[in-house]
Formats: sequence, C-alpha cells, structure tokens
Amino acid sequence: MVESREWYLVAYATEGVPSSDHLKLRSVVVDIDSIPDGHVGLEMLFVSVEPYMRTRLSGLQDGLSLDQYQINQVITAFGVGRVIRSKDSNYKEGDVVFSQLPVAEYCVVPSSTLKKIDPTNGVPLPDYLSALGIPGFAAWVGIEVLGDPKPGSNVFISAASGAVGICAGQLAKIRGCRVIGSVGTDEKVKLIKEEFGYDDAFNYKKQTDFDAALSKYFPNGIDVYLDNVGGKMLEAVLNHVNQHARIPLCGMISQYNKVWTEREGVRNLLNMVGKEVKMEGFMLQSYWRFC
Repeated sequence: MVESREWYLVAYATEGVPSSDHLKLRSVVVDIDSIPDGHVGLEMLFVSVEPYMRTRLSGLQDGLSLDQYQINQVITAFGVGRVIRSKDSNYKEGDVVFSQLPVAEYCVVPSSTLKKIDPTNGVPLPDYLSALGIPGFAAWVGIEVLGDPKPGSNVFISAASGAVGICAGQLAKIRGCRVIGSVGTDEKVKLIKEEFGYDDAFNYKKQTDFDAALSKYFPNGIDVYLDNVGGKMLEAVLNHVNQHARIPLCGMISQYNKVWTEREGVRNLLNMVGKEVKMEGFMLQSYWRFC
C-alpha cells in the first residue's frame, strides 16, 4: 500500500479559466501489491500539461471532440513513470515507460497501454514529453506533413514560444525558411530569436494591430501559417496569405475558455477562395502510424 496524491475533477468548467472549483487534489491509498494480471504499478516521474486538456474539462463535446474527464475521477495526461510492481512478464521493476497516465504520484494501469523508454540512451526523460512527445509530434505534423514549406518560404507560427512553437520554428528553419513568431512578452521574443533560431518575432500584446504587424514582418506575404491561437490572429493572417498558402490548424488557445457562441469568428474566408489556400485541422491520432 502506498499513499498517493492525485488531481481529480469535481465540476466542469464550461467557460472561463478552470480553478480549484473544478480541480482538486486528494490523497488516496493505492494497492500496488495486489494488482491484476496484465497490469503494472507505476511511480510517476513527469507529467505534461497540454492546452488540449482544457477542452476535456468543459463537459461539452465541443470542437476537438475529445472524451471528457469524468466527475470525481482522476484526470489523465501524457507522462513518464517508473515500474515499481509488475504482473506482466514484459515489464520488470525499474523499467521506465511513457503513456497517457493518471495525474497522480502512484497508479496501477494496464501494461498494454505503455511504451518502454531506454533511460540509458542519453535522452533526458522530460524530452519524451516535449521534443519527442506530443508537442514535438504536433510540430512535425504541422510543418513537415501539412505545411510542407519549400526553401525560402515565409512561415508564421503563433504561440511560438510554446512547446509546439519552439519545435515548429526549428523544423521550418531546417527546411531553409524565413520564420517569424508571435508571442506574449518581450522576454519570449528574445528567447525564440536567440535560443531557437527564429528570424524575428513580435509581442502581440504590444503590437495589437495584427494586420499592421503582419504587413511589417511579411512584406512578401505568408506561405505557411501554423495556427495555435485562432481568433483575431487567424483572421489577420488571411489578409496576408500568398497564392496556395497552407494553414495547418494545430490549436486555438485564444478560444478555449469561451463557449462557442462567444468565440471570435473569421470574417474574411473569401481570401481562401481567391488565393486557393488550403486550411486543414489535424488530430495526432490520425498520424500515430508514423511513430
């Protein structure tokens, strides 16, 4: 028996920022000595908190169409854990694994859901939740598969200092593109330019006229836009796209805390017709075959 703390859902947050009115921490006792066959007991090492999780707290089948977290149940997220008990011959104590797991200190899960990690290969374990995890994979799908920019292309990435944006900018630079990002602070502007190779960036909280900002940073138009925020930024981008531009829709974090009737609409979709733009949303499960 071990005592474990876990985060669980007490009420859905249909709009606004989730708080302790919705998520609470509790202590539970986990029996790791009497686990079923085909299961393992895990000690959680790292958990990745992703923006998409907000949509699973709403209680609504809205937009991303993900299964909702259940009231009074522990929430789940992608995480890295260490096996401390095993009822599966394929796993032994000390093995390190990756999966979508309960957000808890200890848990018992089916072993069929896990993937092993080799902790001796020199890759830091948190990287399996960042560059080698969901954010890195989302960046790869958005840039490499759907954006497919050619050398010299003008690439714009919103939420550029986030886990997806950092990876996406580097992937676009590897392809020989000119890459510009939008971020929320001057410190983040400096970060992505000096640490992650962006050609330039702007603080959208200071440069609030997005149309003017994009005119400044993209005098020759936008060829690929990886959208992570939606709303007014997406609308502004459509005024600056080039012929046959591509817009992979990775997320819309500016809209997650609003019910759909209060979200900002996009009024200038006619640009997509005239410029023959391809805008495509994507969910990562459709691309697991590449893993």
